[in-house]
Amino acid sequence: MRRLFALFITLSLISCQKDTNSYTLEGDATGYVDGTPIYVYEVYKNQPKVIDTIKVMGGKFSATYPKSDDASIRYLRMESINTSIIFFPENVDLKATIYMDSLSTSFVSGSKLNDSYTAFSKKIREFNTQKQANMQRFQLARQEQDNLLITQIQGENMALVEEETNYKIQFAMENGNSIFSVMLITEMLTRKEISAADATNFLANVSPKVAALPITDDLKVMIANSKKADVGSPAPDFSAPTPTGENFSLSEAMGKYTIIDFWASWCRPCRLENPNVVNVYNKYHDKGLNIISVSLDKEGQKERWIQAIKDDKMDWYHISNLKFWNDPIARMYNVRSIPATFLLDENGTIIAKNLRGPALGAKIESLLGQ
Repeated sequence: MRRLFALFITLSLISCQKDTNSYTLEGDATGYVDGTPIYVYEVYKNQPKVIDTIKVMGGKFSATYPKSDDASIRYLRMESINTSIIFFPENVDLKATIYMDSLSTSFVSGSKLNDSYTAFSKKIREFNTQKQANMQRFQLARQEQDNLLITQIQGENMALVEEETNYKIQFAMENGNSIFSVMLITEMLTRKEISAADATNFLANVSPKVAALPITDDLKVMIANSKKADVGSPAPDFSAPTPTGENFSLSEAMGKYTIIDFWASWCRPCRLENPNVVNVYNKYHDKGLNIISVSLDKEGQKERWIQAIKDDKMDWYHISNLKFWNDPIARMYNVRSIPATFLLDENGTIIAKNLRGPALGAKIESLLGQ
């Protein structure tokens, strides 16, 4: 009898123990009707996919998932609403709080990475609120033609942007075991908010499991390409077809100073900048300035590309692979937005990047004006 009683107690204890191979995601979704679906996405190889659908019942929801040592990022999304609630599986029970009237401030808590990300999101919203307020002040000052106030607001905004950038870098450095940090640094490098050196410093602090992710390998490639096309580096040579079909290379286009100009006929900011580039070229070409434009026009749009060259009076060297954002030269130079320019000296060394408007004219004036 005692043995049976002891066995019963043992079995009871075992049956009451939590499954150690899974974690739960519970949440509050006050205001949503019963049966409202919540879609759970996982980001896999940079592509999101739905891995589960949870139903809201009585303003609450719950799901159980197997534990994993993989570094991953997931997010919740309500039906027909394009706002995501990001969370990170950390093999511990998590709690989601979804506000029906404010999905952007909804969050998941219960672990270090999720709590850190919630604090990060709140801080970024504060930065955005400050920038929006500055923009409203700037527009009012411009209407009133208050140049002193305009200069002051511009200075304040530059300081705010620098503070935000430093905050993002610090967050990424302190959360090197999060896939989100890799995504954040990648985005900042793409937007040229940080240097390749900053991104390299970040990679030195990531955890082994994050270092092994494909997205981290992509960042390494981006850093390598950034260094290849960074100021002070030799400009990588390239070649591509001209409008008449012959292959033409950067080495053939070199002058005393050479501008590599990435653009496209469909790019409105490029077309607006073209008259400025034309003026600079016409003024300094006889003194040694050459330009080679690399177009990111699409396949099947060759005639549109050629017509844009004529319309904008771009009387210099032109090449294009007609491969849109898959252009190998753009990838070689880590070009993620256009217009983009690289200024080379006579030795082919990159001495400046992304000069446009008055800054381009001033730089060329300083080099060839005398």
